[in-house]
Amino acid sequence: MDTTTALAPTGTDAVVRHSAVEDVLGMVTGTFTVSLGLFLLATSGAVTGGTAGLAMLLGYAGGLSFSVLFLAVNVPFFALAVWKKGWDFTLRTVVAVALVAGLAAVHPLALGGLSLHPVYAVLGGNLLAGVGLLILFRHRASLGGFNILALILQERLGWRAGYVQMALDTAVILAAFAVVDPASVLLSAVGAVVLNLVVALNHRPGRYLGA
Repeated sequence: MDTTTALAPTGTDAVVRHSAVEDVLGMVTGTFTVSLGLFLLATSGAVTGGTAGLAMLLGYAGGLSFSVLFLAVNVPFFALAVWKKGWDFTLRTVVAVALVAGLAAVHPLALGGLSLHPVYAVLGGNLLAGVGLLILFRHRASLGGFNILALILQERLGWRAGYVQMALDTAVILAAFAVVDPASVLLSAVGAVVLNLVVALNHRPGRYLGA
Protein backbone atom coordinates (compact mmCIF):
# COMPACT_ATOMS: atom_id res chain seq x y z
CA MET A 1 0.00 0.00 0.00
CA ASP A 2 0.87 3.68 0.25
CA THR A 3 2.00 4.83 -3.15
CA THR A 4 0.06 7.30 -5.27
CA THR A 5 -2.42 6.09 -7.85
CA ALA A 6 -2.51 8.52 -10.79
CA LEU A 7 -4.48 8.63 -14.01
CA ALA A 8 -2.35 7.34 -16.88
CA PRO A 9 -2.40 9.19 -20.20
CA THR A 10 -4.36 6.34 -21.78
CA GLY A 11 -7.16 6.72 -19.26
CA THR A 12 -6.24 3.59 -17.28
CA ASP A 13 -5.13 3.53 -13.65
CA ALA A 14 -1.37 3.24 -13.18
CA VAL A 15 0.53 2.97 -9.93
CA VAL A 16 3.17 5.66 -9.59
CA ARG A 17 5.80 4.32 -7.21
CA HIS A 18 7.88 6.52 -4.94
CA SER A 19 11.53 6.64 -5.93
CA ALA A 20 14.26 5.75 -3.44
CA VAL A 21 15.09 9.44 -2.99
CA GLU A 22 11.44 10.26 -2.33
CA ASP A 23 11.24 7.48 0.25
CA VAL A 24 14.34 8.73 2.06
CA LEU A 25 13.11 12.33 2.11
CA GLY A 26 9.67 11.14 3.18
CA MET A 27 11.09 9.11 6.06
CA VAL A 28 13.26 12.00 7.26
CA THR A 29 10.41 14.51 6.97
CA GLY A 30 7.88 12.23 8.67
CA THR A 31 10.11 11.27 11.58
CA PHE A 32 11.28 14.84 12.13
CA THR A 33 7.68 16.08 12.21
CA VAL A 34 6.56 13.36 14.61
CA SER A 35 9.53 13.82 16.94
CA LEU A 36 9.02 17.59 17.05
CA GLY A 37 5.37 17.02 17.95
CA LEU A 38 6.37 14.67 20.77
CA PHE A 39 8.87 17.25 22.01
CA LEU A 40 6.09 19.86 22.24
CA LEU A 41 3.97 17.39 24.21
CA ALA A 42 6.82 16.71 26.61
CA THR A 43 7.26 20.44 27.33
CA SER A 44 3.78 20.46 28.87
CA GLY A 45 4.09 17.13 30.68
CA ALA A 46 1.32 15.68 28.52
CA VAL A 47 1.09 12.24 26.94
CA THR A 48 -0.24 10.75 23.74
CA GLY A 49 -1.39 7.33 22.65
CA GLY A 50 0.40 4.35 21.18
CA THR A 51 3.87 3.15 22.04
CA ALA A 52 5.06 6.77 22.13
CA GLY A 53 2.54 7.41 24.89
CA LEU A 54 3.64 4.29 26.75
CA ALA A 55 7.26 5.40 26.51
CA MET A 56 6.37 8.86 27.79
CA LEU A 57 4.42 7.42 30.73
CA LEU A 58 7.27 5.09 31.68
CA GLY A 59 9.68 8.00 31.37
CA TYR A 60 7.59 10.20 33.67
CA ALA A 61 7.23 7.38 36.18
CA GLY A 62 10.81 6.17 36.24
CA GLY A 63 12.85 9.06 34.91
CA LEU A 64 14.24 6.97 32.06
CA SER A 65 15.11 8.24 28.59
CA PHE A 66 12.17 8.44 26.19
CA SER A 67 14.44 7.43 23.29
CA VAL A 68 15.51 4.18 24.96
CA LEU A 69 11.99 3.33 26.13
CA PHE A 70 10.46 4.07 22.72
CA LEU A 71 12.81 1.61 21.06
CA ALA A 72 12.24 -1.02 23.75
CA VAL A 73 8.43 -1.01 23.76
CA ASN A 74 8.34 -1.35 19.97
CA VAL A 75 10.46 -4.49 19.75
CA PRO A 76 7.55 -6.97 20.22
CA PHE A 77 5.56 -5.26 17.46
CA PHE A 78 8.37 -5.66 14.94
CA ALA A 79 7.72 -9.42 14.95
CA LEU A 80 4.04 -8.76 14.18
CA ALA A 81 5.06 -6.48 11.33
CA VAL A 82 7.32 -9.16 9.80
CA TRP A 83 4.51 -11.73 10.04
CA LYS A 84 1.72 -9.58 8.59
CA LYS A 85 3.41 -6.84 6.55
CA GLY A 86 6.70 -8.30 5.34
CA TRP A 87 10.34 -7.35 5.68
CA ASP A 88 10.22 -4.19 3.56
CA PHE A 89 7.57 -2.53 5.74
CA THR A 90 9.23 -3.80 8.91
CA LEU A 91 12.68 -2.49 8.04
CA ARG A 92 11.22 0.90 7.13
CA THR A 93 9.39 0.93 10.44
CA VAL A 94 12.52 0.01 12.41
CA VAL A 95 14.36 2.88 10.70
CA ALA A 96 11.47 5.27 11.42
CA VAL A 97 11.34 4.31 15.10
CA ALA A 98 15.11 4.68 15.42
CA LEU A 99 15.03 8.10 13.73
CA VAL A 100 12.25 9.36 16.01
CA ALA A 101 14.14 8.09 19.05
CA GLY A 102 17.30 9.83 17.90
CA LEU A 103 15.62 13.09 16.95
CA ALA A 104 13.71 13.13 20.24
CA ALA A 105 17.08 13.38 21.98
CA VAL A 106 18.26 16.16 19.64
CA HIS A 107 15.31 18.57 19.96
CA PRO A 108 15.94 19.47 23.63
CA LEU A 109 19.58 20.24 22.80
CA ALA A 110 18.67 22.40 19.81
CA LEU A 111 15.63 24.19 21.22
CA GLY A 112 16.41 24.23 24.94
CA GLY A 113 13.70 24.58 27.54
CA LEU A 114 10.63 26.06 25.86
CA SER A 115 7.81 27.60 27.87
CA LEU A 116 4.60 26.96 25.96
CA HIS A 117 0.95 27.22 26.89
CA PRO A 118 -0.23 23.64 27.55
CA VAL A 119 -3.16 23.87 25.13
CA TYR A 120 -0.88 25.10 22.33
CA ALA A 121 1.75 22.47 23.11
CA VAL A 122 -0.70 19.57 23.20
CA LEU A 123 -2.81 20.50 20.17
CA GLY A 124 0.16 21.64 18.10
CA GLY A 125 2.19 18.60 19.09
CA ASN A 126 -0.56 16.17 18.14
CA LEU A 127 -1.22 17.92 14.82
CA LEU A 128 2.47 17.61 13.94
CA ALA A 129 2.54 13.97 15.02
CA GLY A 130 -0.54 13.19 12.93
CA VAL A 131 0.89 14.80 9.80
CA GLY A 132 4.18 12.98 10.36
CA LEU A 133 2.39 9.65 10.64
CA LEU A 134 0.56 10.29 7.36
CA ILE A 135 3.87 10.89 5.62
CA LEU A 136 5.32 7.67 7.03
CA PHE A 137 2.22 5.63 6.09
CA ARG A 138 2.49 6.87 2.52
CA HIS A 139 6.08 5.73 2.32
CA ARG A 140 5.21 2.22 3.54
CA ALA A 141 6.39 2.73 7.11
CA SER A 142 4.93 3.41 10.52
CA LEU A 143 6.06 4.10 14.06
CA GLY A 144 5.54 0.53 15.17
CA GLY A 145 3.24 -0.57 17.94
CA PHE A 146 -0.39 0.35 17.49
CA ASN A 147 0.34 1.86 14.06
CA ILE A 148 1.16 -1.62 12.75
CA LEU A 149 -1.97 -3.17 14.25
CA ALA A 150 -4.16 -0.32 12.98
CA LEU A 151 -2.78 -0.58 9.45
CA ILE A 152 -3.25 -4.36 9.41
CA LEU A 153 -6.90 -4.05 10.51
CA GLN A 154 -7.51 -1.36 7.90
CA GLU A 155 -6.01 -3.56 5.20
CA ARG A 156 -7.75 -6.78 6.26
CA LEU A 157 -11.12 -5.52 7.52
CA GLY A 158 -11.46 -2.05 6.01
CA TRP A 159 -11.49 -0.36 9.41
CA ARG A 160 -9.99 3.13 9.26
CA ALA A 161 -6.55 3.14 10.84
CA GLY A 162 -7.20 6.38 12.71
CA TYR A 163 -10.35 5.10 14.41
CA VAL A 164 -8.72 1.81 15.37
CA GLN A 165 -5.78 3.60 16.86
CA MET A 166 -8.08 6.05 18.65
CA ALA A 167 -9.67 3.16 20.54
CA LEU A 168 -6.29 1.70 21.47
CA ASP A 169 -4.95 5.08 22.49
CA THR A 170 -7.85 5.57 24.89
CA ALA A 171 -6.46 2.78 27.06
CA VAL A 172 -3.05 4.47 27.19
CA ILE A 173 -4.58 7.85 28.06
CA LEU A 174 -6.62 6.28 30.87
CA ALA A 175 -3.46 4.67 32.24
CA ALA A 176 -1.93 8.14 32.44
CA PHE A 177 -4.14 8.95 35.44
CA ALA A 178 -1.71 6.88 37.50
CA VAL A 179 1.24 9.09 36.53
CA VAL A 180 0.05 12.50 35.31
CA ASP A 181 -2.28 15.01 36.97
CA PRO A 182 -5.95 14.77 35.85
CA ALA A 183 -5.98 18.13 34.03
CA SER A 184 -3.03 17.09 31.86
CA VAL A 185 -4.64 13.71 31.18
CA LEU A 186 -7.87 15.32 29.98
CA LEU A 187 -5.95 17.71 27.75
CA SER A 188 -3.91 14.78 26.47
CA ALA A 189 -7.13 12.95 25.60
CA VAL A 190 -8.30 15.88 23.48
CA GLY A 191 -4.92 15.94 21.77
CA ALA A 192 -5.05 12.21 21.02
CA VAL A 193 -8.45 12.69 19.36
CA VAL A 194 -6.98 15.46 17.21
CA LEU A 195 -4.05 13.26 16.14
CA ASN A 196 -6.23 10.32 15.20
CA LEU A 197 -8.77 12.47 13.36
CA VAL A 198 -5.92 13.78 11.22
CA VAL A 199 -5.04 10.19 10.32
CA ALA A 200 -8.64 8.96 9.95
CA LEU A 201 -9.71 11.80 7.65
CA ASN A 202 -6.65 11.64 5.42
CA HIS A 203 -5.69 7.96 5.28
CA ARG A 204 -8.68 6.08 3.92
CA PRO A 205 -8.77 2.69 2.17
CA GLY A 206 -8.69 3.10 -1.60
CA ARG A 207 -7.46 6.68 -1.51
CA TYR A 208 -3.69 6.19 -1.54
CA LEU A 209 -2.78 2.65 -2.52
CA GLY A 210 0.01 0.74 -4.21
CA ALA A 211 2.96 -1.51 -3.49
